[in-house]
Amino acid sequence: MKWIMVMSAGMELMPFKAIEERGILVTNARGIHKIPMAEYTIGMLLQYEKKLKLLMKNEKEELWDRKIEVGELNGKTMLVIGVGAIGGEVSRLGKAFGMTTVGVNRSGKPVESIDQLYTLDNLLEAIPGADYIVSVLPSTDETKGFLQKEHFKAMKETAVFVNIGRGDLINDEVLIEALDAGELSYAILDVFDPEPLGKGHPFWRMENVTVTPHLSSKSGEYLPRTFAIFEKNMREYLEAGKDFTNVIDLSRGY
Repeated sequence: MKWIMVMSAGMELMPFKAIEERGILVTNARGIHKIPMAEYTIGMLLQYEKKLKLLMKNEKEELWDRKIEVGELNGKTMLVIGVGAIGGEVSRLGKAFGMTTVGVNRSGKPVESIDQLYTLDNLLEAIPGADYIVSVLPSTDETKGFLQKEHFKAMKETAVFVNIGRGDLINDEVLIEALDAGELSYAILDVFDPEPLGKGHPFWRMENVTVTPHLSSKSGEYLPRTFAIFEKNMREYLEAGKDFTNVIDLSRGY
């Protein structure tokens, strides 16, 4: 075995230690999810601001209520935790809606469409000013259980937390306690640990939580985009080149 092409972005199930011992090249489909996941995120933020769930409920009840207060994304601050390909696209769309964008990454390297950047170690400094906190972090040893009580205590009471990265970023009980205590206003969750989300789980019935079944990355363009990366890398491999797309750092797992 010389090369593994993973036809997804998630890498947490790969046996990296064994792969590294054998010197196997690993590439993945990183970047193909950025369009659907960014569109999902902005769509959910708009749904929250425009109170679409409430309006749909009123429609079913045939209730005409113009007193419902609706908001705007314009002028709001969005904090994106993990500004890689997906987080960068989320930020770009946020800028199109007139949002201020704050980003967090591991290196502190500047990212296009980000107004202010923090490192992961300084996340607590970035949280208090955010109206929306969007996590796009992958599942690694470093990120599992990364968000703790202190992070939610630092949020605005009106803040909305969105998780489209991985469910093991946070313990469910920590988030439930924070929501019940009013430390943040709402949570939009597309990923869970474990999946699928179990029947009877509190998230299903909490009025300040929206649950979606890990579909933010779903798109009819998934396979065409993936095979385009594979084709490019296959040509590189056959020609004994070294310019592969999406080479995985085996020590980091992404």
